[in-house]
Amino acid sequence: MKRTRTVLVTGGAGGIGRGVAAAFAAAGDTVVIADRDAERVTGTARDLGVRGRVLDITDPASITRELDAIAAESGPVEVLVNNAGLLTVHGTLLDLPGADLDTILRTNVLGTFLMTQQVARRMVDAGVAGAIVNISSIGGRQPTPGMGGYESSKAAVDALTRWAAIELAQHGIRVNAVAPGPVLTEMMAAGMPEGSPQRRAWEDRIPLHRFASVEDVAASAVFLAGEAAAHITGTSLPVDGGQLLT
Repeated sequence: MKRTRTVLVTGGAGGIGRGVAAAFAAAGDTVVIADRDAERVTGTARDLGVRGRVLDITDPASITRELDAIAAESGPVEVLVNNAGLLTVHGTLLDLPGADLDTILRTNVLGTFLMTQQVARRMVDAGVAGAIVNISSIGGRQPTPGMGGYESSKAAVDALTRWAAIELAQHGIRVNAVAPGPVLTEMMAAGMPEGSPQRRAWEDRIPLHRFASVEDVAASAVFLAGEAAAHITGTSLPVDGGQLLT
C-alpha cells in the first residue's frame, strides 16, 4: 500500500503547477500548493481539495514561515516540486535590459535554490529520504531567439539539479528535473490558438507534432518523485515530443 507523503508544489495556483498538484493528490498524497497570489492560491486549493500557502520563493523569511506552518499542519515536506518561475519576460541579447535578466534569474534560479536549500535542510534534520523535482525546460539545451534570458535560467536550474543531487545523495534525497518543451497551458493556448501560424510553426519543430499537455508534465513529476524512480537522481528528463532531436 502506498504511503501518504506531504508534497509541496510551488507556483501551484495555475498552469503546470495546478496540474502537478492535482496529479499528486490523485495519487493519494497530502498536497500543499504555494503561490504569491493569495486569492488564486486559495481558490485553487479549494477547487483541488488541497492545502494552500502564500509564499514568495525569493524571500527567505517567507519560505521559513510557511515551511514552519506546513510542518505544524502536515509534518515535514517529503516531496518538493519547484515549479514556480517566470516565463513572460523575454528579449533579444542586444535588447534585454539587465534589470529584466536579474528579475528572471532571481525568480527562476535564486528562488529554486532557496526552496531547495531550506526544504533539504529540514529533510536532513528529520531524517527524511525525500525527493525534489525541479521544473526546467529543454530551452536550457536548445536556444530559441528572444528567449535566451529564460533559457539561461533553466540551464542554471539543470546545473542546480545536478549540484543538489550529488550533495544530497548521502542523505537519501533524490533530486531530478522535468524539462518540458512547449506546454499547452491556458496561457499558451490563448497566445497560440490552434491553427495559428505561430503554433503550426512551433509544432513543426516537434517530431510528435503537438505540444506537451499539462498532464504529460505532471505524470513525469509524479514518476520522478516515486518509488519507480528510486535509483534515478541528477537527471533532467525531456518531455518534449522529441524536439531536442531536431
